[in-house]
Amino acid sequence: MAEPKQDFIRIRNVSKHFGDFVAVDNVDLTIGQGELFAILGGSGCGKSTLLRMMAGFETPTSGTIEIDGVDVTQQPPYERPVNMMFQSYAIFPHMTVEKNIAYGLRKDGIADDKIAQRVDDMLGLVQLGDFRKRKPDQLSGGQRQRVALARALIKEPKVLLLDEPLAALDKKLREKTQFELMNIQDKLGITFVVVTHDQEEAMTLSTRIAVMDEGRFLQVGTSKEIYEYPESRFVADFIGTINMFEGIVTHAGDEAISVACDDLGTELHALGSYDVELGQHVCVAVRPEKIFISVEQPDDAQGNVCLRGVVDDLGYFGNRSLYRIRLESGRMIQVSRQNQRRSAKRFVEWEDKIWVTWRPRSAVVILDEA
Repeated sequence: MAEPKQDFIRIRNVSKHFGDFVAVDNVDLTIGQGELFAILGGSGCGKSTLLRMMAGFETPTSGTIEIDGVDVTQQPPYERPVNMMFQSYAIFPHMTVEKNIAYGLRKDGIADDKIAQRVDDMLGLVQLGDFRKRKPDQLSGGQRQRVALARALIKEPKVLLLDEPLAALDKKLREKTQFELMNIQDKLGITFVVVTHDQEEAMTLSTRIAVMDEGRFLQVGTSKEIYEYPESRFVADFIGTINMFEGIVTHAGDEAISVACDDLGTELHALGSYDVELGQHVCVAVRPEKIFISVEQPDDAQGNVCLRGVVDDLGYFGNRSLYRIRLESGRMIQVSRQNQRRSAKRFVEWEDKIWVTWRPRSAVVILDEA
């Protein structure tokens, strides 16, 4: 089996201007063959515009787009080895499931027997064999989504572009469909590029993520790299929930850094090597699930942060509880705790006095952005 091409899609210095507005600002990106790649960002960040340029529905103001070694920047959509699945699904309401799926092949003049075989294969892949004669208004939202997916895949594109593919589904169905989508992509080996504003969806689906804001990529990496090692305050705050503490560097070694934080009244420690100077202003960030709550003061023998506080608010979410803790300094922090034991009694209640602690390896230092 041939090695996958690591530069299957190459986006180089691509910008898109609409008058004075810069929707996409000189971005570079490489996507490997067979990747399930996500472009993640809020509304208006430029992610859908970039996807439309890859599909050929928009032409870059500058830069180039290559797919499988071919420059497609000026090619019309119908000449590109690409298909696109829209957020609205755009399936034909007057056609049955099988006719919707077969539509693209019929437009291309493929023989009826070949169309029938390909449609059967697709119906099996998306598990809609028993629904082939139904029309869209007789299907659930998840089933309509699979019809749209089958119709996009039946022409065997090299790249499938998906614009907010699960946005119309409810939470439980969205979670189920995420894994179905991953399994289909894995079976076919087609390169998927997904645009989404949903961070959990991007982290669940993708092999890698590009976080986008104001037309630029702020960080590209795996879900774990972006969540555990954010390179900017925007990425740290956009992906999940995080506590961020401002401070001044008091020690910077090869393996650890110390930061004096006035709003906590103490020094914070983080493991790792950072390109900083003494006296530099930085931010120390800690995820809520990496902070521990205890009623009694814990042992601080390993240099852990240990702070006194009171439970200001709490929320119960079934699998976990979220606590808002008001520290003695007045600073509010969020702590997440897994509910491992079945009990109707809370671990702590409102206004309880508690201790919070975290380990130096749980903190990440974020440098001031230029």
